[in-house]
Amino acid sequence: MLRRLYDWTMSLAATRHAEKALFGVSFAESSFFPIPPDVLLIPMVVAKPTHWIRLALVSTFASVLGAVVGYAIGMFLYELIGQPILALYGAENSFNRIAEWYNTWGGWGVLFAAITPFPYKVLTIFSGATGLNFFVFMVVSIIGRSARFFLVAWLLGRYGEPIRVFIEKYLGLLFTLFMALLLGGFYLVKFAF
Repeated sequence: MLRRLYDWTMSLAATRHAEKALFGVSFAESSFFPIPPDVLLIPMVVAKPTHWIRLALVSTFASVLGAVVGYAIGMFLYELIGQPILALYGAENSFNRIAEWYNTWGGWGVLFAAITPFPYKVLTIFSGATGLNFFVFMVVSIIGRSARFFLVAWLLGRYGEPIRVFIEKYLGLLFTLFMALLLGGFYLVKFAF
């Protein structure tokens, strides 16, 4: 099943809708969607290594735009939408505990979440709900998301074929590692905050 999903994702990278799908997943992941855009970015760059800059730009732009939506959810719709999304990730009781700390140090948290597999949407919503300075939020989001997507895309663009062979050879192990990192991020959200 995993092999079929991988093959399907690789074939999607060659379609005319691939960039739209990458944009949509990158946008949604920053505000509510649990799956990171790397699941599309990686096979797309492996399939078209010369397009790595364009694909990193699409991911970055869409992700930062989605982060603005997450910020707006936290600022204007926290009770209606923000709290249920945070509850889904086990972070609903964290708000009052960290709101004051977050307004002082939240920029570092957003930067951390923007670069790592930590669930970024949790901190975009927290940022809006606590009123984190929007300029700080945007600067660290742009820096963090750019660093993450450009590094991944550059590595794949530069070393694409050996990485493709490695991914195909160790697909099961890499998927398990990816899921462990993703679940570890959710665990960190639930118990660290």
